[in-house]
Amino acid sequence: YGAGSPAPAVRVTITPTYSGCPAMDAIRDDVLAEFAKEGYAAEVAMVLSPAWTTDWMSAEGRAKLEEYGIAPPSGHSAAGGHSGPIRLALQVKCPQCSSLHTKELTRFGSTSCKALYVCQDCKEPFDYFKVL
Repeated sequence: YGAGSPAPAVRVTITPTYSGCPAMDAIRDDVLAEFAKEGYAAEVAMVLSPAWTTDWMSAEGRAKLEEYGIAPPSGHSAAGGHSGPIRLALQVKCPQCSSLHTKELTRFGSTSCKALYVCQDCKEPFDYFKVL
């Protein structure tokens, strides 16, 4: 676009990991700021349906969570269109040392979508992103 012409318009749709996510305003503001920095006029819409599911996470996204120190979700959610028996994840791999000798400390961690675990081998606490 040239000087004096309006900035290209972008519509961004975001879905929270759960409907009460307190970070949605900050996420919206960050998205708007990044597009503005690149010269785009953006509009951000938050949608709740279909509900977000961890099945939407890419392999790259799961790997980045693990690199950051958060155990990525294991298995698939019922919300992702799976039917039949629900497979229980009995072990969560430590993102620090890859040990399966871990223990859930509390069902809710730093956010409602995570649980707090501790590794029995390296003794490091870590968040586990729950299957949603």
